[in-house]
Amino acid sequence: MTSDRETPAQLNTTVAIIGAGLSGLTAARALHRRGIDVQVLEAADRVGGRVCAETSSLGSRLDVGGQWVGHGHHRVAALAADCGATVYPMHTGRLPLIVDGPHRVRACAPSVLTAGAALIALAVLSRLGTPTRWNTSTVDTWIRRIPFHRTRDLLQVLTAISSTADSDRLSVHALASMVRYQGGLGAMLASSGGAQESLIVEGAGHLTDALAAELGERVHTGARVMSITDGETGVTVRTDTLSVVADKVIVAVPPPVASAIAIDPALPTGRLALAHNTYMGSVYKAIAVYPAPFWRERSGAELIMLGRPGAAVFDTTAPDGPGHLCILVAGPAARELDELTTAERRRLLLDPLVDHLGPEVVGPTDWHEKSWHLDEFVGGGYLALPDVGTTDGFLPMPSEPIGNIHWAGTETAGEHAGYLEGAIEAGHRAAREVSKLL
Repeated sequence: MTSDRETPAQLNTTVAIIGAGLSGLTAARALHRRGIDVQVLEAADRVGGRVCAETSSLGSRLDVGGQWVGHGHHRVAALAADCGATVYPMHTGRLPLIVDGPHRVRACAPSVLTAGAALIALAVLSRLGTPTRWNTSTVDTWIRRIPFHRTRDLLQVLTAISSTADSDRLSVHALASMVRYQGGLGAMLASSGGAQESLIVEGAGHLTDALAAELGERVHTGARVMSITDGETGVTVRTDTLSVVADKVIVAVPPPVASAIAIDPALPTGRLALAHNTYMGSVYKAIAVYPAPFWRERSGAELIMLGRPGAAVFDTTAPDGPGHLCILVAGPAARELDELTTAERRRLLLDPLVDHLGPEVVGPTDWHEKSWHLDEFVGGGYLALPDVGTTDGFLPMPSEPIGNIHWAGTETAGEHAGYLEGAIEAGHRAAREVSKLL
């Protein structure tokens, strides 16, 4: 905090942007290229938000945050081309392998067929609309009514990986709404032709790094916003070290994160409810790096792992690159991993893969991991979720300006909310709104 003897430095700008994630940086660059002065304030000591790229000891780039370019995500593809990055298709088979310990579960097994029937029923409900009472019925309650313990395990893993929600904190109505918005469970869960279709050789983090580099000193990291005051002569945004006076503000962080910012005058009741009735999902991500993708000599490495913890595994190896094995654990299982050491987590996640990918899987050259629910500046991932019983937080979330305050962030996207594509769309939309008013 600033002491009595210290006065925060003051900056004057046309537009202040809160959050240097992909959405905030997209808005900032769009305005900057229109000749509008911007200042970007980011609480963390890095840019990227829910995007975070690292470099392995073998020189490959990998993402411990958001990374996929889904089918039809033309905005991400265009930005990648603009930043000199290369998009490549995922190495994937027709269907992921379902494994339970050392056992492979056949696609025609009764437990899998029952899970498929339940997901088809959910997809139908998502199109037809669910009864209002289902907004107080949780996904956990729905799954527990289904026969076969393996079916229940599979549904728990699939719903957790696709939403990052705790199944007892997400209503069936909210899940069905999410499925409808995202174009069906097939699009949400599929690789080829779905949300996990392609990747970026240089990492998605290359995109946010390039945007920040273009903006230069206009981006301030380590600048946690404490308050926003919207007055007659402009908006004042205060951090513990900076006071920024602007004509307009764009808030480009998720609603649960934005709820920590004191805003004067107070936001309307509906917008306050959005911040207080949503929460960030829980997700853990690991990338195991190997000299080569040895598993391709045996079979593919796209798996759904049942048991504790349930997980999804993907082959995210770039062309001519070292082998990358991506592992996702979501929901309560992600938080259970927090109690373990790095070595224990690695053993727990890799040992069950020996029977399916080979003994080499337990000896990666590198191990990169991140628990997003422990990130104090992001709070979780992939996106903000609605509490059971509320209608606040359904996608897309509200983005109408309030006074001189505008809203971006992937949750507000008209399409592909929760994805990189949605973050870019929302950033451009907020920039257009502000440009027209200025």
